[in-house]
Amino acid sequence: MVTLYDVARQAGVSIATVSRVLHGQESVRETTSARVRAAIEELGYVPDGAAQSLARNRKDVIGLVCVEHTGLNPNQYDIESMSLLFYDEVMRGAEALIRDRHWSLLITYLREDEILAGYVRDGDQAGAGPREDEPVLPRLLTLSGKVDGLLIGEGVVPTTALARLARRLPVVVVAGDPALRGVDVVAADNWSGAYALVSHLVIDHGRRRLFHVDGPETAPDAKTRRLATQAVIDAQPGASLVGACSGRFSVRSGEAAAERMLADFGGPGGELPDGIVCSNDQMAIGVLRTLTAHSIRVPDDIALIGFDDIYPATLCDPPLTTVNQPIRSIGERACERLIERIAHPTLRPSVELLPTELVIRSSCGCPPGMVLRKPVETMVAPAPPCPPKQQQPVARRAPAILPNQDTANDPIKER
Repeated sequence: MVTLYDVARQAGVSIATVSRVLHGQESVRETTSARVRAAIEELGYVPDGAAQSLARNRKDVIGLVCVEHTGLNPNQYDIESMSLLFYDEVMRGAEALIRDRHWSLLITYLREDEILAGYVRDGDQAGAGPREDEPVLPRLLTLSGKVDGLLIGEGVVPTTALARLARRLPVVVVAGDPALRGVDVVAADNWSGAYALVSHLVIDHGRRRLFHVDGPETAPDAKTRRLATQAVIDAQPGASLVGACSGRFSVRSGEAAAERMLADFGGPGGELPDGIVCSNDQMAIGVLRTLTAHSIRVPDDIALIGFDDIYPATLCDPPLTTVNQPIRSIGERACERLIERIAHPTLRPSVELLPTELVIRSSCGCPPGMVLRKPVETMVAPAPPCPPKQQQPVARRAPAILPNQDTANDPIKER
């Protein structure tokens, strides 16, 4: 095997000079550098990447932590198992950024049952807070020794575990809660996107009796979209939230939410809401399936909107009105911020919200065949009241879909 010493002997220089050429340092004369490169080419020398990383105290590897969903049947083919998932786009964005740097991306998945075990329950609310014995932390601490920094998906790691990881190595949370402290966060501007979307439904189409299909309690993006929806309702006279149900960002939970809504309002012949706001497109697709199965027309009988603008949203009948969040750009920008933090560990943590786009199709009540994309103007979300006011119970509120119910085919956190 050709070694560094062989190259140095062939080029007539020291091994230190060969090392400087390999690392692109400018202190070597061009003629000498050319002679070293010629020797490398002639001998077919391949640098030892592990040794180089050790010498630079850097591995040139970034980790991406995602969720492995459990509970799917082996033969199940659902939108959740397709390649159009959130983390797939995040991965593509990160890979596009580091490719030219010749860095590598190490991807690991945490099982959803591990993540659920990292949260405690508070009454009927799942994921009310992190456990002290976070089961995911040992795996992440082991992973931290193999990478220069970690990109972590929101909701994957409890807050206390994030804080411990951030003290050990650079961490950027992808689509995380803007209220997080001590770590960098890169996410979509969920508030502005959701506010514009629900405003279109309420103001432009006059839908006043809304039903909300919420996301998981542990998902900060679902929380932000929920608060933006309520803000629109509060600002529009006559608008009201007549019911709500918590889903799990999956098609199956959207179907279950629609079934619960129908049962709560007396079935297809009852006084149904005139608009359904879903926290993401997968759940909206599930709602649409159930409504269609009960011969309820969308949007004639009930208008329907989602969030994310995944490709299958264009294949529905009718196609979904939704919000496009720049998922690939989120991955790219999060990776860029992580590289900045690796180079400058003392940078102050920052929160960066990328702008969204309103995508108007026909599920909201606009004409069939319409496709209109409108950039969403950034809004400042109001600060939550302190202390929070006691909310009045809604007129009819369906029970939440919790992980301990019949969700065998329902992954907890698909995007």
